[in-house]
Amino acid sequence: MERVLVVDDEEGIRSFIGEVLLGEGFQVTLAADGQEAVDLLARQSFHLMISDLNMPRIDGMALLRRVRAEQPEMEVIVLTAHGTVESAVEAMRLGAFDYLQKPLSGPDELRLITSRALERRRLLEDNRRLALHGEVEMVATDPAMRKVSQQLAKVAPTDASVLLEGESGTGKEVAARRLHALSPRRERPFVAVNCAALSAELLESELFGHEKGAFTGAVARKRGRFELADGGTLFLDEVAELKTELQAKLLRVIEERNFERVGGTRIIEVDIRLVAATNRNLKTEIENGRFREDLYHRLAVFPIRLPLLKDRPADILPLAEHLLVGIGRRLGKPGLALDGESRRVLRAHDWPGNVRELANVLERAAIMAEGKQIAAGNLLLVPFERERPSLDGTLKDLERQAISEALEATGGHRKKAAKRLGIGLRTLYDKLKEFDIG
Repeated sequence: MERVLVVDDEEGIRSFIGEVLLGEGFQVTLAADGQEAVDLLARQSFHLMISDLNMPRIDGMALLRRVRAEQPEMEVIVLTAHGTVESAVEAMRLGAFDYLQKPLSGPDELRLITSRALERRRLLEDNRRLALHGEVEMVATDPAMRKVSQQLAKVAPTDASVLLEGESGTGKEVAARRLHALSPRRERPFVAVNCAALSAELLESELFGHEKGAFTGAVARKRGRFELADGGTLFLDEVAELKTELQAKLLRVIEERNFERVGGTRIIEVDIRLVAATNRNLKTEIENGRFREDLYHRLAVFPIRLPLLKDRPADILPLAEHLLVGIGRRLGKPGLALDGESRRVLRAHDWPGNVRELANVLERAAIMAEGKQIAAGNLLLVPFERERPSLDGTLKDLERQAISEALEATGGHRKKAAKRLGIGLRTLYDKLKEFDIG
């Protein structure tokens, strides 16, 4: 349960905020002024502090400076009276996430800003967790991938924009996270945006944020991904999917390092490292009038192409073993290992879906495996020339298909099918019942 400290010398406002956040499932602690907050902070940690600026004993600005020095991982939202927004903007320069203006308009704005502040904190925690578990490490045994690793290490200490090119599933986001982990910005947020996942209207708000009332449904001010990534790295995946008007706005932000929220007039300055990725040939997109050449040159200061998995064969088994560590952790099955035949099968496969296909196959195999040893029969692999199942399908779909194929290959002999799948006969009967396979 996330812990929130509310600091305000006005009992009514303090109680109102506390009640709203308690209703959202947070653990809430109230403090009547800055000194009381300091005493509480000396005894326990919090995920978020919501603090008034104008308070007796220790004011909000002094409290903010103390928090930023002693608990920099904690997010802070400040409360400011009407007409003193300049003080709130100064607080944001000192590290506050955002501000709320008194009198509070209602619970919706409070809920939204609180959830976004905690989302930013979770982003930072995810960065640290990934680094701790080695999940931003890259397997680079093969010369083709060693070259990529060397390029990332070379450009990481700089602020140069990086364009990652390569087919879907080649590991472009892993490369972007690796770049961030090697950079001086590693302690700041890594924020990823999939440009293909949202409409142009929603994507503009997602990237640059919006002001309250900017459009129908904008019930509170929203900080965009550029602001959330301030000081860190912004990763724009599928950047070729940006509409022309958004390409123009992105170019302007890259050149000027500032922007306005949708519906806003205040200039917001940001300090970010920009990393973009695409599975398209942007030079072809430029020739066809679908991508701005000037934006391409801004993004591709340092282009890096990620190879297909089949073009880095020496990495297949080390990568599989690396992925199995994470899969085993998620499934509660540590120590997963490939047997000799499964290793041979993995090496011989075409991997048209690249690393994403490998990860999908291994996770399904880990679920199907009876123990910690993954047998060749646990691996659902379809030759490239056959129609491949969608990698976006569920693991249950893959299990169902694997069982059906094993039964077909053994003429319906269930004991042989179970052996082929590398599972027990009882498990096979359970799966047949679950999937209603006759």
